[in-house]
Amino acid sequence: MAIMKKIKLENNVNAINKLIKHIENTTYEQLPQTTTDAVKTFVLDSMGVGISGSRVPSVQQVKAGLATWGTAKHAQVWNTGEWLPANAAAVMNGYQIHNQEWDCVHEPAVVHPMAVILSALMAYGQRENISGKQLILGVTIAVDVATLIGASATSGLKFFRPSVCGCLGATAGIAAMMSIRGDTLKNALGIAYSQLSGTMQAHVEGSPMLPIQIGLNASNAINAVDMAQAGFSGPKDILEGPFGYFNLFEDSYDLGYFNENIGQHFQIEKVSHKPFPTGRAGHGAIDGLLTLKNKHHFAIEDIEKVTISATPLINRLVGRPIKENMDVSYAKLCNGYIAATALITGNVTVQDFEPAVLNCKTRLDLGKKIITQLNDCQDVNALAPVCVEVQLYSGEHYKIALNAILGNPARPLSRTAQIEKFNVACMSAKKALTTQQINKLIFSIDELEQMQNINQLISLTINNH
Repeated sequence: MAIMKKIKLENNVNAINKLIKHIENTTYEQLPQTTTDAVKTFVLDSMGVGISGSRVPSVQQVKAGLATWGTAKHAQVWNTGEWLPANAAAVMNGYQIHNQEWDCVHEPAVVHPMAVILSALMAYGQRENISGKQLILGVTIAVDVATLIGASATSGLKFFRPSVCGCLGATAGIAAMMSIRGDTLKNALGIAYSQLSGTMQAHVEGSPMLPIQIGLNASNAINAVDMAQAGFSGPKDILEGPFGYFNLFEDSYDLGYFNENIGQHFQIEKVSHKPFPTGRAGHGAIDGLLTLKNKHHFAIEDIEKVTISATPLINRLVGRPIKENMDVSYAKLCNGYIAATALITGNVTVQDFEPAVLNCKTRLDLGKKIITQLNDCQDVNALAPVCVEVQLYSGEHYKIALNAILGNPARPLSRTAQIEKFNVACMSAKKALTTQQINKLIFSIDELEQMQNINQLISLTINNH
């Protein structure tokens, strides 16, 4: 509590009013080219993983659960093309974006910014026939709101920050792209805040409820805007009030990052790619081990022990023990399985989490040799640095220290790697896209600011054959 009082006195700022001013005053014409390019980069990435997410068997259960939400045909499910009410389509597409842990992340905030945001904005936007420019502005503002709130937390995750911050961001993004201002904007944010949901219990248990929390909050954002436009009122002091976000959802906060960045640096430019379909906390192990193996050419049979020294957050998120009969959600968040897979196959792909592979004895045995332990980092929200060490039976010892993990803006994926990921994702979908369809999608996203109606973009995700 001392931190909160100190920051309030020093900055003399009401964070929600600053955000509202930012939402109301930022226009598409003000966005630098680097920002619009970053939006297109992560729209491409997020649509790719969302198309791929159609392959997950539990998608059918989610669709069945949404069948009672109404018969309106506002927006479509990516890849399979079913028409649903906008809020139901947002649930579905949000679930598909996050259900394989392959979507991008803003590391300072520990928020997957595009999962809730893109699914909500595109479902709402399809219903309202928005343009590409409107979508670009909406995504920019939405990511700012979600990540500036998330990055202000100085305590560890209790609630699922990607879903709760994502909902506030998505609400702001819809308002920005639809030019919603004044009391209606304030009410929409307050109504969204009143619906926030998602805790870390699903993560601890490796439950498939984790990505559903993304989808439900995408729906909540659309519902909030609709309610506010109907004239309904919501609470206003939703960040610093006695039961506002910072006092209820987090144990402590510091508005330093918020105040330094709002209106100065668009946060979409600080988002990290996830090259591999696992929790981001496992990427340091993959990155380090593949680098060492490619350099030193050791065989997996020669490995006595692998030690991954990592931050408190990494230990908390993926330090769980490898075990037999893991389900997919558990394995994606298990450093032992993730690292063993990388060592054995030279990569980690969505196919590595098929049920038939999860009990591979070679992977399980190697995974038991992999230890995740704490390093000296004291930041409870940090996803780096990571140190990876490999000890061989011969006595040889290899070590690499990583201050930034592959995909981070400090070590970005090349355009070639981005396109390769998109191709692989689209080809892994329930209804695999053809090369021609994939190339049309890439071209359309590259030219997003020229698009008059984003329904054109959604139609390119769908394979009717």
